[in-house]
Amino acid sequence: MASQMPTGAKLMAAVSFAVVGFVMANYYAMNMPDASAAGPIREGAAVVGALIGWTVMGPTVGKGYVEAAGSGIKTAVVLAVAALFLLALREMLDNSVKMRYDTALDAILDVFQTMAQRSRALLSLGVFGTILLGGIIAGMLTENASRRWK
Repeated sequence: MASQMPTGAKLMAAVSFAVVGFVMANYYAMNMPDASAAGPIREGAAVVGALIGWTVMGPTVGKGYVEAAGSGIKTAVVLAVAALFLLALREMLDNSVKMRYDTALDAILDVFQTMAQRSRALLSLGVFGTILLGGIIAGMLTENASRRWK
C-alpha cells in the first residue's frame, strides 16, 4: 500500500483535533474524582488528537460540509475512546510497577475495567459538548482546508 502525501487538510485535521483533544481532556480532568492525579492527560490527549485527526479525519475530506461534520463527530468519538484507553493503560502500567497484579491477564483485564470506571466522566456536559461541537467545527475546518489547499 502506497503512503499518501501530506496535505493541508491532514495538517488542519491534526491541529484542530489536537485542540479538541486538549479541551476535552481539560473538561474530563475536572470531572475525575482524583483530579490531582490526572498527570499530563491534557498534553497526551492533544498528541493523540493530532494523530487521530491526521489518520481518521484527514483522508475523509472532499465530500462536502455535512459529511465533514459527521466525520468530525466520528473522529472526536474515536479520539475520546483512544484517549480513555491510553489513560487506563497508563494506570495499569503504574499499578504493575507497584506489583499489584498476580498475572498478566489480571493486568490486561484491569485496563478494560478502568476504562469502564473512568467512562462515567465522559458523560459530563463539557466533554460531551466538546465531542459534538468540537468535532463538527474541526471537521468543517478540515473540509475548508481541503477546498482551499489542493
